[in-house]
Amino acid sequence: MNARPPSERSDWTDVDLLTREEATERLREEISATEARLGKAEEGAERDLLTSRLRALREAVDDLRTQERAGS
Repeated sequence: MNARPPSERSDWTDVDLLTREEATERLREEISATEARLGKAEEGAERDLLTSRLRALREAVDDLRTQERAGS
């Protein structure tokens, strides 16, 4: 029996860890979805946010590839 109340228990046991391959696949799916939204977006704040998001997603994929090559 765990002596701590549920609100104070560690949530580390519920962490869903991804492999780099799984993370890359999820990022690529999100890139595709973001590209589709960007294609429909009009000029303005939404388009700027989507462009920024797309850049960040692509950088994350590049970082994962770099880590895979480095064997980290």
